Amino acid sequence: MYLNTLELPNEPVALGSPFYIERPPIEQQVYQEITKPGCVIRVKAPRKMGKSSLLLRIIDFVKHQNYRTIYLDFQQAEAEVFDSLDKFLRWFCANIAHQLQLSANLEEYWDKELGSKVSCSIYFQDYLLSKLESPLVLALNEVNRIFEYPKIAQDFLALLRSWHEEGKQVDIWQQLRLVICHSTEVYINLNIHQSPFNIGLNIELPEFTTEQIQHLVRLHKLDYQLKMPQIVSMNKMLGGHPYLVRVALYELAKNPKMILDNLLQLAPTINGIYHAHLLNLLVILQNNPALEIALKQVINNASGVEINHILAYKLESMGLVKVSGSLCKISCELYRQYFALQNLEELNLQDKLTQLRKENLELKHLVITDDISQVANRRYFDIRLKELWFNLASEMASLSMILCEIDYLKLYGDANGKQAENNCLQQIASILETCVKACYFSESWSGIIARYDYQQFAMVLPNINSSNACILAEKIRKEVKKLGILHNLAYDGLPARVVTVSLGVACTIPNAQVSTSILVDAAAEALNQSKRNDRNRTYVSSTLNY
Repeated sequence: MYLNTLELPNEPVALGSPFYIERPPIEQQVYQEITKPGCVIRVKAPRKMGKSSLLLRIIDFVKHQNYRTIYLDFQQAEAEVFDSLDKFLRWFCANIAHQLQLSANLEEYWDKELGSKVSCSIYFQDYLLSKLESPLVLALNEVNRIFEYPKIAQDFLALLRSWHEEGKQVDIWQQLRLVICHSTEVYINLNIHQSPFNIGLNIELPEFTTEQIQHLVRLHKLDYQLKMPQIVSMNKMLGGHPYLVRVALYELAKNPKMILDNLLQLAPTINGIYHAHLLNLLVILQNNPALEIALKQVINNASGVEINHILAYKLESMGLVKVSGSLCKISCELYRQYFALQNLEELNLQDKLTQLRKENLELKHLVITDDISQVANRRYFDIRLKELWFNLASEMASLSMILCEIDYLKLYGDANGKQAENNCLQQIASILETCVKACYFSESWSGIIARYDYQQFAMVLPNINSSNACILAEKIRKEVKKLGILHNLAYDGLPARVVTVSLGVACTIPNAQVSTSILVDAAAEALNQSKRNDRNRTYVSSTLNY
């Protein structure tokens, strides 16, 4: 029974989870600060250190204060969003309006003569903030994504700073509170008087202490196995890194026969539990020779070494080093051992190339695959949809999309637990793959099945018209219901006693001059129609019909 309560450490720690570890006084500081008019909170930490988990709790806290909240993760922005400042700011404003359930209405406030930054400020002041009766908390995650686009970063970060300054003079701007999460400091050329990184409350998330790891050990029911000497040993190897620690404890709890010493001994090798994580970091380094050389310098200087500050910031954002003053040190023994091993010359060149190709294939699978359902993830879906769109546009061939939502998945997960929810997702993903492949009468097909968001899957089907897509959607709906996954609760709004799905179908002949969003929006509207009509049914888009 206990295994059902374990949580995979791959995602932000859910609200209410016992596995969230507070790092006093951080939580109380941010809760107090966010109530101040016009405040700015900056949360800095390398990846997988808990920024998103803390952000979830800030958002939950302000919701209880009846504040409005907007969450934007810049990692979700497509590459073309960063083509220009104007395009980026329009994307930024449109997303916020959408989350506030307002029409975008950009053209009314966007003035080419005034420029994008002024237009964006006017849009916020006269349109967004003026319609709100309570403070607006703007939570921006992975802001460091825009550092890759220095001109946009300069202007956007200066804009955020100017809004904070406006709050000192204009009452309406005091309604805006900013939470900026980033993996590293900005390493572009930015005037200190324009930067938002020297104002407000600065929070740097530290590694777990020995006492905090000890608390996690108890939560995983491992205190009978791991005493203080073992915890100290784990902390030395993993450097208190929250993700690395939780992975180790998860594996020990899941496999009672596993011994910590063996786990730590294998950790920096290809057979260790961190292989995928370490491989991901290795490939990034191999694709950036300057970073690889810089990390080797750090590994070879145990007392710390001074390296190029931009390279230092990048390595810090990956979590590989700690920067103190001008000196860099390796962040944990796991990374030192693993990356030191990469210098061994035991394999000949051909063996190394073969191993690298294999590892690159493994990494490609990890990058494009959803951890839980094992179908493609949203990012790969967006890329593949564009490829199919342009290919089929030249052929004048049809392209269908089915958007499939698991009805009341959160209710099911709340009642049955996270593991049962994951099993449900996996079973339904398997149904989708089976039905789609049967539709094409072949294992080889050029479409895609992806986990679109928390409770939705998307299927893109080349050379399938709307009639056949509808037949396929209905087959999926019936097969999911036949799984008989029982809801363990009484709720009048459920379409059935078992888990069901609602589906929206859209089909068109792609046009290279038109955005893929027309197909996605049409499928989403058809899905919404299914949901409005009691769910557990399929609707075909009335706006697109091919």
